[in-house]
Amino acid sequence: MNPKVLVVVSNANSIGPNNKRTGTFLPEVAHPYAEFENAGYQIDFASLTGESPFLDALNLADDPENLKFLTGKGWEDMHNAKKLSEVNTSNYDAVFVPGGLAPMVDMAEAPELKKVLADFYESNRVVGAVCHGPVSLLNVKLSDGSYLVNGKNIAAFSTAEEESYAKADVAFDLQTALTEQGAIFHAAEPWSANSIADGNIVTGQNPASAKGVGEKIVALLEAKKA
Repeated sequence: MNPKVLVVVSNANSIGPNNKRTGTFLPEVAHPYAEFENAGYQIDFASLTGESPFLDALNLADDPENLKFLTGKGWEDMHNAKKLSEVNTSNYDAVFVPGGLAPMVDMAEAPELKKVLADFYESNRVVGAVCHGPVSLLNVKLSDGSYLVNGKNIAAFSTAEEESYAKADVAFDLQTALTEQGAIFHAAEPWSANSIADGNIVTGQNPASAKGVGEKIVALLEAKKA
């Protein structure tokens, strides 16, 4: 049976003191989705509240994988995402959290999400996230009380990138927060492709890293099938 991937998306549509419009950043969901789809995996969506999520970066719709996601099954399925607490997550082999600024609003503190991510990790399943998506890994505690990211090699949106992007909108700096919980943070040149697999944890730095995150998740799942 082919692996099943659960994509968990934010429900936020604005951020910061100026209510900057946001959502899930299109290529960060579309590019990994294409990798999962090409591998023949079942892909399902969940959101924190079960309400229809939002997409950002629709101006990038001319990219072939982005366009295919928008006009094909991807956006339709994401639009109909189930509420995370109502999903039987034990049926899935991997969980993936795309970025955009939206996760910075509702995923730093989200008890159900933290529980799900800890369960995936402790049951030897794959946990992936890209760009601001690794904010979901913050405050995830394992059975022994340690932080999930403690001692793990992690990539996420870097301080240098945030300085020129949305520093005025985010409540905290993601690189700093992950490092404070013990993550071994790997920051490449701003906006360059940078994805890392550390055991079953796969993370990526920015939109350019989304395809690599998808590829690494597929590689891990294929290795588990062997």
